[in-house]
Amino acid sequence: MFYDLLYNLSIWILPVATAITFHEAAHGYVAFKLGDNTAKTLGRVTFNPVRHIDIWGTLIIPAILFFLKSPFLFGWAKPVPIVFSQLRKPKRDMILVAVSGPAINLLIALTCGFILHIVFILPNGIQNWVIQNLQNAIFINIMLSFFNMLPIPPLDGGRIAIGLLPEPFSSLLSGLERFGILILLSILIILPWLISIMGFDFKLVRWLLLEPVWLIIEMIGYLSGN
Repeated sequence: MFYDLLYNLSIWILPVATAITFHEAAHGYVAFKLGDNTAKTLGRVTFNPVRHIDIWGTLIIPAILFFLKSPFLFGWAKPVPIVFSQLRKPKRDMILVAVSGPAINLLIALTCGFILHIVFILPNGIQNWVIQNLQNAIFINIMLSFFNMLPIPPLDGGRIAIGLLPEPFSSLLSGLERFGILILLSILIILPWLISIMGFDFKLVRWLLLEPVWLIIEMIGYLSGN
């Protein structure tokens, strides 16, 4: 059992660390290119995963869900600090900075799909482990990309919506940012729990996240020839 636990951790740690590291580094890099050097000055434009770890969001919450055998892993990294007023065109550039994170995750997923074609050149002893890492990387990157596109600030989708919406709707949505994590926890954990104890079989998480994610995974498989 202990060996199984270590093995399962070994096929998830690298995909998760890579996904969150590239996601956050992409935000910082694009912001730097568009005029805000805050993230670069603070050392957040880096591929060192330690710089992006949030104790609760990256370690504790996902670990709890992992050990509870949750059908999905929910978590977040330490947000990259962006001073939007320093961007050359704040309204437009905020959207570009937000899009960069989910976009890099989709690119990683597609790349992993292509790499699956050449895994057969590896020795048999390590081949299955690499395949599972790549498959998990595809799943976690698409999950992270899709989850972050939910239109709830401080998620990337919320930032995009704020950038696209006219006033006063933009300001109203922006004002929800301090309650964003609470709203997400309510939608993904508390609401499904309440629905279940009321006796209804409405799988909100599956409908909202898992079904779209598996659809995108099928598309990635088609594009990469798998």
